[in-house]
Amino acid sequence: MKIGTGGRAAVDAAAAVAAGVFTIVMLFQGGLGGDGGGYRPLDSIGVLLTLASAAPLAWSRRAPGVTFGVSAAATLGLIALDYPLDVPPALLIATYTLAEAVGGGATPHRRLLAAASVAAFLPSTVALMLLNDRSVRPLSSGMVAWATMFALVWTAGDRSRLRRERIAELEEHARLRELDLAAQRRLAAAQERTRIARELHDSAGHAINVILVQAGAARLLHERDPRRSRQAIETIEEVAHATIADIDRLVHALREESGPADPAPADTAALEQLVDRHRAGGLQVSTVFDGAPRGLPSGVAWAAYRILQEALTNAARYGSGEVDVRMSYGPAAVEIVVSNPVGGREQPGGGLGIVGMRERAALLDGTLEAGTVDAGMFRLRARLPYDPPVTVGALA
Repeated sequence: MKIGTGGRAAVDAAAAVAAGVFTIVMLFQGGLGGDGGGYRPLDSIGVLLTLASAAPLAWSRRAPGVTFGVSAAATLGLIALDYPLDVPPALLIATYTLAEAVGGGATPHRRLLAAASVAAFLPSTVALMLLNDRSVRPLSSGMVAWATMFALVWTAGDRSRLRRERIAELEEHARLRELDLAAQRRLAAAQERTRIARELHDSAGHAINVILVQAGAARLLHERDPRRSRQAIETIEEVAHATIADIDRLVHALREESGPADPAPADTAALEQLVDRHRAGGLQVSTVFDGAPRGLPSGVAWAAYRILQEALTNAARYGSGEVDVRMSYGPAAVEIVVSNPVGGREQPGGGLGIVGMRERAALLDGTLEAGTVDAGMFRLRARLPYDPPVTVGALA
Protein backbone atom coordinates (compact mmCIF):
# COMPACT_ATOMS: atom_id res chain seq x y z
CA MET A 1 0.00 0.00 0.00
CA LYS A 2 1.34 3.40 -0.99
CA ILE A 3 1.68 6.17 1.62
CA GLY A 4 1.08 9.77 0.55
CA THR A 5 3.40 12.66 1.21
CA GLY A 6 1.48 13.68 4.34
CA GLY A 7 1.52 10.10 5.61
CA ARG A 8 5.27 9.77 5.12
CA ALA A 9 5.86 13.05 6.98
CA ALA A 10 3.74 11.78 9.88
CA VAL A 11 5.67 8.50 9.97
CA ASP A 12 9.01 10.33 9.94
CA ALA A 13 7.89 12.66 12.73
CA ALA A 14 6.72 9.71 14.81
CA ALA A 15 10.07 7.96 14.25
CA ALA A 16 11.93 11.10 15.39
CA VAL A 17 9.83 11.33 18.56
CA ALA A 18 10.20 7.63 19.33
CA ALA A 19 13.97 7.68 18.80
CA GLY A 20 14.36 10.78 20.97
CA VAL A 21 12.23 9.41 23.81
CA PHE A 22 13.98 6.01 23.72
CA THR A 23 17.43 7.65 23.84
CA ILE A 24 16.53 9.97 26.72
CA VAL A 25 15.07 7.10 28.76
CA MET A 26 18.17 4.99 28.06
CA LEU A 27 20.55 7.78 29.10
CA PHE A 28 18.47 8.60 32.19
CA GLN A 29 18.62 4.95 33.34
CA GLY A 30 22.36 4.71 32.75
CA GLY A 31 22.15 2.41 29.71
CA LEU A 32 20.01 -0.56 28.75
CA GLY A 33 21.32 -2.58 31.72
CA GLY A 34 20.42 0.16 34.18
CA ASP A 35 23.97 0.36 35.63
CA GLY A 36 25.26 3.82 34.88
CA GLY A 37 28.51 3.31 36.76
CA GLY A 38 31.41 5.16 35.19
CA TYR A 39 29.22 7.05 32.69
CA ARG A 40 28.06 10.64 32.67
CA PRO A 41 24.49 11.06 33.93
CA LEU A 42 21.86 12.68 31.77
CA ASP A 43 21.89 16.47 31.86
CA SER A 44 20.80 19.37 29.67
CA ILE A 45 23.70 18.85 27.23
CA GLY A 46 22.74 15.20 26.83
CA VAL A 47 19.12 16.20 26.17
CA LEU A 48 20.20 18.76 23.55
CA LEU A 49 22.48 16.23 21.80
CA THR A 50 19.69 13.65 21.88
CA LEU A 51 17.30 16.12 20.29
CA ALA A 52 19.95 17.01 17.71
CA SER A 53 20.35 13.33 16.79
CA ALA A 54 16.61 12.57 16.57
CA ALA A 55 14.99 15.76 15.26
CA PRO A 56 16.46 15.59 11.72
CA LEU A 57 14.61 12.28 11.21
CA ALA A 58 11.48 14.33 10.54
CA TRP A 59 13.11 15.48 7.25
CA SER A 60 15.00 12.27 6.49
CA ARG A 61 13.02 11.53 3.30
CA ARG A 62 13.84 14.92 1.78
CA ALA A 63 17.50 15.11 2.85
CA PRO A 64 18.75 11.64 3.88
CA GLY A 65 22.43 12.54 3.60
CA VAL A 66 22.11 15.67 5.75
CA THR A 67 19.97 13.80 8.25
CA PHE A 68 22.57 11.06 8.60
CA GLY A 69 25.41 13.59 8.96
CA VAL A 70 23.68 15.63 11.68
CA SER A 71 22.51 12.54 13.55
CA ALA A 72 25.98 10.97 13.34
CA ALA A 73 27.64 14.16 14.65
CA ALA A 74 25.22 14.38 17.58
CA THR A 75 25.68 10.68 18.35
CA LEU A 76 29.46 11.07 18.32
CA GLY A 77 29.00 14.00 20.71
CA LEU A 78 27.11 11.78 23.13
CA ILE A 79 29.88 9.17 22.92
CA ALA A 80 32.65 11.74 23.29
CA LEU A 81 31.01 13.15 26.43
CA ASP A 82 30.77 9.60 27.81
CA TYR A 83 26.99 9.22 28.01
CA PRO A 84 25.75 5.60 28.38
CA LEU A 85 24.61 5.21 24.75
CA ASP A 86 24.36 1.44 24.36
CA VAL A 87 22.27 1.70 21.14
CA PRO A 88 21.99 4.73 18.78
CA PRO A 89 18.33 4.42 17.65
CA ALA A 90 18.20 7.74 15.79
CA LEU A 91 21.36 6.97 13.81
CA LEU A 92 20.11 3.47 12.95
CA ILE A 93 16.92 4.97 11.52
CA ALA A 94 18.95 7.56 9.60
CA THR A 95 21.13 4.75 8.22
CA TYR A 96 18.06 2.86 7.03
CA THR A 97 16.66 5.96 5.32
CA LEU A 98 20.04 6.69 3.70
CA ALA A 99 20.36 3.14 2.34
CA GLU A 100 16.79 3.30 1.05
CA ALA A 101 17.37 6.60 -0.73
CA VAL A 102 20.70 6.05 -2.50
CA GLY A 103 21.83 3.39 -4.92
CA GLY A 104 20.98 2.16 -8.36
CA GLY A 105 22.98 2.25 -11.54
CA ALA A 106 22.35 5.95 -12.17
CA THR A 107 24.14 7.22 -9.02
CA PRO A 108 26.88 4.74 -8.02
CA HIS A 109 29.05 7.51 -6.54
CA ARG A 110 26.30 8.52 -4.12
CA ARG A 111 25.89 4.94 -2.96
CA LEU A 112 29.64 4.56 -2.46
CA LEU A 113 29.84 7.82 -0.51
CA ALA A 114 26.90 6.86 1.70
CA ALA A 115 28.33 3.41 2.47
CA ALA A 116 31.72 4.94 3.26
CA SER A 117 30.08 7.44 5.65
CA VAL A 118 28.28 4.67 7.52
CA ALA A 119 31.42 2.53 7.66
CA ALA A 120 33.52 5.45 8.96
CA PHE A 121 31.22 5.95 11.93
CA LEU A 122 32.37 2.82 13.75
CA PRO A 123 36.12 3.60 13.77
CA SER A 124 35.28 7.10 14.98
CA THR A 125 33.22 5.61 17.79
CA VAL A 126 36.06 3.28 18.81
CA ALA A 127 38.54 6.15 18.83
CA LEU A 128 36.31 8.27 21.07
CA MET A 129 35.73 5.43 23.51
CA LEU A 130 39.45 4.78 23.75
CA LEU A 131 39.95 8.43 24.51
CA ASN A 132 37.50 7.97 27.39
CA ASP A 133 39.77 5.22 28.81
CA ARG A 134 37.32 2.40 28.16
CA SER A 135 38.73 -1.13 28.31
CA VAL A 136 39.37 -2.82 25.00
CA ARG A 137 37.61 -6.14 25.76
CA PRO A 138 34.05 -4.92 26.40
CA LEU A 139 34.63 -2.28 23.75
CA SER A 140 35.38 -4.87 21.07
CA SER A 141 32.28 -6.93 21.87
CA GLY A 142 30.11 -3.79 21.82
CA MET A 143 31.50 -2.68 18.48
CA VAL A 144 30.79 -6.09 16.96
CA ALA A 145 27.16 -5.70 18.04
CA TRP A 146 27.05 -2.16 16.63
CA ALA A 147 28.63 -3.27 13.36
CA THR A 148 26.08 -6.07 13.08
CA MET A 149 23.18 -3.70 13.74
CA PHE A 150 24.38 -1.16 11.17
CA ALA A 151 24.98 -3.89 8.59
CA LEU A 152 21.50 -5.33 9.10
CA VAL A 153 19.85 -1.90 8.97
CA TRP A 154 21.79 -0.95 5.81
CA THR A 155 20.79 -4.24 4.17
CA ALA A 156 17.15 -3.76 5.13
CA GLY A 157 17.11 -0.24 3.70
CA ASP A 158 18.83 -1.38 0.52
CA ARG A 159 16.33 -4.21 0.05
CA SER A 160 13.49 -1.76 0.59
CA ARG A 161 14.94 0.44 -2.14
CA LEU A 162 15.25 -2.50 -4.52
CA ARG A 163 11.67 -3.52 -3.80
CA ARG A 164 10.43 0.02 -4.41
CA GLU A 165 12.35 0.25 -7.70
CA ARG A 166 11.02 -3.15 -8.76
CA ILE A 167 7.45 -2.08 -8.04
CA ALA A 168 7.98 1.13 -10.00
CA GLU A 169 9.44 -0.88 -12.88
CA LEU A 170 6.47 -3.26 -12.89
CA GLU A 171 4.06 -0.33 -12.82
CA GLU A 172 5.87 1.27 -15.75
CA HIS A 173 5.79 -2.01 -17.68
CA ALA A 174 2.07 -2.32 -16.95
CA ARG A 175 1.48 1.24 -18.14
CA LEU A 176 3.46 0.67 -21.34
CA ARG A 177 1.67 -2.63 -21.86
CA GLU A 178 -1.68 -0.91 -21.51
CA LEU A 179 -0.60 1.77 -23.98
CA ASP A 180 0.56 -0.93 -26.37
CA LEU A 181 -2.73 -2.79 -26.06
CA ALA A 182 -4.64 0.43 -26.63
CA ALA A 183 -2.55 1.12 -29.73
CA GLN A 184 -3.19 -2.41 -30.98
CA ARG A 185 -6.91 -1.97 -30.42
CA ARG A 186 -6.88 1.32 -32.33
CA LEU A 187 -4.87 -0.28 -35.14
CA ALA A 188 -7.24 -3.24 -35.32
CA ALA A 189 -10.21 -0.87 -35.41
CA ALA A 190 -8.57 1.17 -38.17
CA GLN A 191 -7.84 -1.96 -40.17
CA GLU A 192 -11.41 -3.15 -39.72
CA ARG A 193 -12.76 0.21 -40.84
CA THR A 194 -10.47 0.12 -43.86
CA ARG A 195 -11.76 -3.36 -44.66
CA ILE A 196 -15.34 -2.11 -44.35
CA ALA A 197 -14.55 0.78 -46.69
CA ARG A 198 -13.18 -1.74 -49.19
CA GLU A 199 -16.40 -3.73 -48.85
CA LEU A 200 -18.38 -0.58 -49.60
CA HIS A 201 -16.31 0.06 -52.70
CA ASP A 202 -16.65 -3.53 -53.91
CA SER A 203 -20.38 -3.66 -53.20
CA ALA A 204 -21.10 -0.48 -55.13
CA GLY A 205 -18.76 -1.49 -57.95
CA HIS A 206 -20.34 -4.91 -58.38
CA ALA A 207 -23.85 -3.46 -58.25
CA ILE A 208 -23.03 -0.88 -60.92
CA ASN A 209 -21.59 -3.60 -63.17
CA VAL A 210 -24.71 -5.75 -62.76
CA ILE A 211 -26.97 -2.77 -63.37
CA LEU A 212 -24.92 -1.85 -66.45
CA VAL A 213 -25.20 -5.37 -67.89
CA GLN A 214 -28.91 -5.66 -67.12
CA ALA A 215 -29.67 -2.18 -68.45
CA GLY A 216 -27.98 -3.07 -71.73
CA ALA A 217 -29.94 -6.31 -71.90
CA ALA A 218 -33.21 -4.51 -71.19
CA ARG A 219 -32.52 -2.00 -73.95
CA LEU A 220 -31.67 -4.68 -76.50
CA LEU A 221 -34.62 -6.91 -75.56
CA HIS A 222 -37.22 -4.18 -75.09
CA GLU A 223 -38.97 -4.76 -78.42
CA ARG A 224 -37.79 -8.28 -79.31
CA ASP A 225 -38.47 -9.98 -75.94
CA PRO A 226 -40.48 -7.79 -73.55
CA ARG A 227 -40.67 -10.53 -70.91
CA ARG A 228 -36.90 -10.85 -70.55
CA SER A 229 -36.62 -7.09 -70.76
CA ARG A 230 -38.93 -6.77 -67.76
CA GLN A 231 -36.89 -9.41 -65.93
CA ALA A 232 -33.74 -7.40 -66.52
CA ILE A 233 -35.44 -4.24 -65.25
CA GLU A 234 -36.68 -6.12 -62.16
CA THR A 235 -33.14 -7.37 -61.56
CA ILE A 236 -31.87 -3.80 -61.79
CA GLU A 237 -34.47 -2.75 -59.20
CA GLU A 238 -33.56 -5.61 -56.86
CA VAL A 239 -29.84 -4.94 -57.18
CA ALA A 240 -30.38 -1.23 -56.56
CA HIS A 241 -32.43 -1.88 -53.41
CA ALA A 242 -29.91 -4.43 -52.13
CA THR A 243 -27.03 -2.08 -52.86
CA ILE A 244 -28.68 0.80 -51.02
CA ALA A 245 -29.18 -1.44 -47.98
CA ASP A 246 -25.60 -2.67 -48.26
CA ILE A 247 -24.23 0.85 -48.46
CA ASP A 248 -26.37 2.00 -45.52
CA ARG A 249 -25.13 -0.88 -43.39
CA LEU A 250 -21.48 -0.36 -44.26
CA VAL A 251 -21.59 3.41 -43.87
CA HIS A 252 -23.24 2.93 -40.49
CA ALA A 253 -20.46 0.54 -39.54
CA LEU A 254 -17.85 3.08 -40.61
CA ARG A 255 -19.47 5.70 -38.39
CA GLU A 256 -19.51 3.36 -35.41
CA GLU A 257 -16.31 3.20 -33.39
CA SER A 258 -16.65 -0.51 -32.71
CA GLY A 259 -17.13 -1.47 -36.35
CA PRO A 260 -19.81 -3.80 -37.74
CA ALA A 261 -21.43 -6.41 -35.54
CA ASP A 262 -21.77 -8.97 -38.32
CA PRO A 263 -20.84 -7.66 -41.80
CA ALA A 264 -20.74 -11.06 -43.48
CA PRO A 265 -23.44 -13.37 -44.88
CA ALA A 266 -24.43 -15.81 -42.17
CA ASP A 267 -24.22 -19.11 -44.05
CA THR A 268 -23.83 -20.83 -47.42
CA ALA A 269 -27.45 -20.07 -48.35
CA ALA A 270 -26.39 -16.52 -49.20
CA LEU A 271 -23.98 -17.91 -51.83
CA GLU A 272 -26.78 -19.92 -53.41
CA GLN A 273 -29.04 -16.86 -53.40
CA LEU A 274 -26.32 -14.89 -55.14
CA VAL A 275 -26.15 -17.52 -57.88
CA ASP A 276 -29.94 -17.50 -58.22
CA ARG A 277 -29.98 -13.73 -58.57
CA HIS A 278 -27.46 -13.78 -61.43
CA ARG A 279 -29.38 -16.63 -63.03
CA ALA A 280 -32.56 -14.56 -62.82
CA GLY A 281 -30.69 -11.73 -64.51
CA GLY A 282 -30.17 -13.85 -67.61
CA LEU A 283 -26.81 -15.47 -66.91
CA GLN A 284 -26.86 -19.21 -67.61
CA VAL A 285 -25.34 -20.66 -64.45
CA SER A 286 -24.84 -24.36 -63.81
CA THR A 287 -24.02 -25.12 -60.19
CA VAL A 288 -22.67 -28.05 -58.24
CA PHE A 289 -22.60 -27.85 -54.44
CA ASP A 290 -20.49 -30.56 -52.80
CA GLY A 291 -20.92 -31.17 -49.10
CA ALA A 292 -23.71 -30.22 -46.74
CA PRO A 293 -24.43 -26.48 -46.41
CA ARG A 294 -22.97 -25.13 -43.19
CA GLY A 295 -22.46 -21.95 -41.25
CA LEU A 296 -19.24 -20.17 -42.17
CA PRO A 297 -17.03 -17.88 -40.09
CA SER A 298 -17.84 -14.25 -40.75
CA GLY A 299 -14.62 -13.46 -42.63
CA VAL A 300 -14.80 -16.63 -44.73
CA ALA A 301 -18.47 -16.09 -45.60
CA TRP A 302 -17.91 -12.48 -46.63
CA ALA A 303 -14.82 -13.31 -48.69
CA ALA A 304 -16.57 -16.25 -50.41
CA TYR A 305 -19.57 -14.07 -51.18
CA ARG A 306 -17.49 -11.27 -52.69
CA ILE A 307 -15.23 -13.62 -54.66
CA LEU A 308 -18.21 -15.43 -56.16
CA GLN A 309 -19.92 -12.11 -56.85
CA GLU A 310 -16.86 -10.76 -58.65
CA ALA A 311 -16.45 -13.96 -60.64
CA LEU A 312 -20.11 -14.00 -61.76
CA THR A 313 -20.02 -10.31 -62.64
CA ASN A 314 -16.90 -10.79 -64.74
CA ALA A 315 -18.48 -13.82 -66.41
CA ALA A 316 -21.56 -11.76 -67.31
CA ARG A 317 -19.51 -8.82 -68.50
CA TYR A 318 -16.72 -10.52 -70.43
CA GLY A 319 -18.02 -14.05 -71.05
CA SER A 320 -20.46 -15.52 -73.53
CA GLY A 321 -23.34 -15.74 -71.04
CA GLU A 322 -22.58 -19.20 -69.63
CA VAL A 323 -20.76 -20.03 -66.41
CA ASP A 324 -20.11 -23.15 -64.37
CA VAL A 325 -19.90 -22.82 -60.57
CA ARG A 326 -18.68 -25.53 -58.21
CA MET A 327 -18.77 -25.00 -54.44
CA SER A 328 -17.15 -27.57 -52.16
CA TYR A 329 -17.67 -27.40 -48.40
CA GLY A 330 -14.81 -29.50 -47.09
CA PRO A 331 -13.91 -30.26 -43.47
CA ALA A 332 -11.24 -27.55 -43.36
CA ALA A 333 -12.01 -25.10 -46.17
CA VAL A 334 -14.54 -23.98 -48.72
CA GLU A 335 -13.45 -24.13 -52.37
CA ILE A 336 -14.92 -22.08 -55.18
CA VAL A 337 -14.33 -22.89 -58.85
CA VAL A 338 -15.91 -20.66 -61.49
CA SER A 339 -15.38 -21.44 -65.18
CA ASN A 340 -16.79 -19.59 -68.15
CA PRO A 341 -16.04 -19.32 -71.87
CA VAL A 342 -14.90 -15.86 -72.92
CA GLY A 343 -15.82 -16.14 -76.56
CA GLY A 344 -13.97 -13.65 -78.67
CA ARG A 345 -13.22 -11.38 -75.73
CA GLU A 346 -10.35 -12.00 -73.38
CA GLN A 347 -11.36 -11.87 -69.74
CA PRO A 348 -8.82 -9.89 -67.71
CA GLY A 349 -6.82 -11.91 -65.23
CA GLY A 350 -4.78 -9.18 -63.64
CA GLY A 351 -7.26 -6.34 -63.11
CA LEU A 352 -8.21 -4.70 -59.85
CA GLY A 353 -11.09 -7.14 -59.35
CA ILE A 354 -8.78 -10.15 -59.46
CA VAL A 355 -6.26 -8.34 -57.24
CA GLY A 356 -8.99 -7.61 -54.70
CA MET A 357 -10.17 -11.22 -54.70
CA ARG A 358 -6.63 -12.49 -54.27
CA GLU A 359 -6.13 -10.09 -51.35
CA ARG A 360 -9.30 -11.34 -49.68
CA ALA A 361 -8.10 -14.92 -49.94
CA ALA A 362 -4.64 -14.00 -48.66
CA LEU A 363 -6.14 -12.28 -45.60
CA LEU A 364 -7.64 -15.65 -44.64
CA ASP A 365 -4.43 -17.59 -45.42
CA GLY A 366 -6.21 -18.94 -48.48
CA THR A 367 -5.27 -19.09 -52.16
CA LEU A 368 -6.78 -17.79 -55.36
CA GLU A 369 -5.80 -18.61 -58.93
CA ALA A 370 -7.35 -16.99 -61.97
CA GLY A 371 -6.53 -17.11 -65.65
CA THR A 372 -7.16 -18.72 -69.01
CA VAL A 373 -6.63 -22.50 -68.73
CA ASP A 374 -7.87 -23.70 -72.12
CA ALA A 375 -8.60 -22.03 -75.40
CA GLY A 376 -11.41 -19.60 -74.75
CA MET A 377 -12.00 -20.80 -71.14
CA PHE A 378 -11.38 -18.66 -68.06
CA ARG A 379 -11.22 -20.31 -64.65
CA LEU A 380 -11.08 -18.95 -61.12
CA ARG A 381 -10.24 -21.24 -58.23
CA ALA A 382 -10.28 -20.07 -54.59
CA ARG A 383 -9.69 -21.98 -51.39
CA LEU A 384 -10.65 -20.33 -48.08
CA PRO A 385 -9.76 -22.19 -44.86
CA TYR A 386 -12.26 -21.96 -42.03
CA ASP A 387 -9.56 -21.45 -39.40
CA PRO A 388 -6.08 -19.87 -39.76
CA PRO A 389 -3.18 -22.32 -39.51
CA VAL A 390 -1.51 -22.77 -36.13
CA THR A 391 2.17 -21.90 -36.30
CA VAL A 392 5.00 -22.92 -34.00
CA GLY A 393 5.36 -19.34 -32.86
CA ALA A 394 1.73 -19.25 -31.81
CA LEU A 395 2.22 -22.32 -29.63
CA ALA A 396 5.38 -21.08 -28.00
